[in-house]
Amino acid sequence: MGSVHEAPDLSALRLLAEHAATETGHLLRTHADRGLRGLDTKSTATDMVSDADREAEELLQAILLGARPLDGILGEEGAGVAGETGLRWVVDPLDGTTNFVFGYPQWAVSVAVEDDQGALAGAIYDPSRDELFSAHRTGGATLNGQRIHVRATTEIGQALVATGFGYSSKRRAAQAAQVASVITEIRDIRRGGAAAIDLAWVACGRLDGYWESGLNAWDWAAGSLLVVEAGGRWACTPGPLDADQAVAACPGVFDHLSALVA
Repeated sequence: MGSVHEAPDLSALRLLAEHAATETGHLLRTHADRGLRGLDTKSTATDMVSDADREAEELLQAILLGARPLDGILGEEGAGVAGETGLRWVVDPLDGTTNFVFGYPQWAVSVAVEDDQGALAGAIYDPSRDELFSAHRTGGATLNGQRIHVRATTEIGQALVATGFGYSSKRRAAQAAQVASVITEIRDIRRGGAAAIDLAWVACGRLDGYWESGLNAWDWAAGSLLVVEAGGRWACTPGPLDADQAVAACPGVFDHLSALVA
C-alpha cells in the first residue's frame, strides 16, 4: 500500500471494493440458504440484526484492512477504525436486513472508500441476482462489467421512483404523508427496502429517481457515486422530516422530484 502522500490508485480501490462486496455477499448467501440464527434488534423492534450481519462486517473488515491496514473504516454494525491515510471505507455489510430475514430477495452489500471530497470508489453486490455494480470517481459506473447510464426521462409525471421508511413510528407516519403527496405527481412509487439497491437501480435505469430521509452514510456512500458516475444527480441535504434527505435521479426529473419532497 502506498504512503499518505501518494495519490490513490482508483482502479485498485474499485477492485478491492468489488472483491470485498462479492466475498461478503457469498457469505451472506450461505447464511440465507441454511437459515438464520442469532436474530436480535437494534434501535427499535422493527430494526433487526442477525449473526449474519455481524459475521459479514467482520469479513469485510478483514478483507479491507488486510489489503490496506492503515485506512479507516466506518460500518453500520459497529465497525469503527481510525485510519492514517486520509481514506476511509464506509460499509454496510447487509443493507436490507429485514428483507434478508424474511427471505425477500432485495438486500445487498455496499462498500465505498472516501477521501475528504467524498467517495472515490465503491461497489454494491446483490447476491440474489448475482449483480455487481461498481464505480470510481470520473471512471464511470458498471453492472457486471458493462457500462450503465441513468434514464433520459424528462417528465416527472412519467417517472418511476422509489423511497424507503425509517424505523420509528413517528418518522414512518411523516414519510407516509409525504408519499401521499408525491404519488399523484409521478407515474408510481416502489418501496424495495434496501437503499443501496434503490440507488444502484437509479444508476442503471430501472428507476428514474429515489428519495428517503434519515439515511446514514453507509446507506448511500457507494450508491450515490454510482448514480453520479452513471450520469445522474445526487444530493443529501437537511430535509422536512427533521433529518437529512437524500434525493437521486436522472437529470431530467431531479429538480422536480427534489421540489416535490422538500
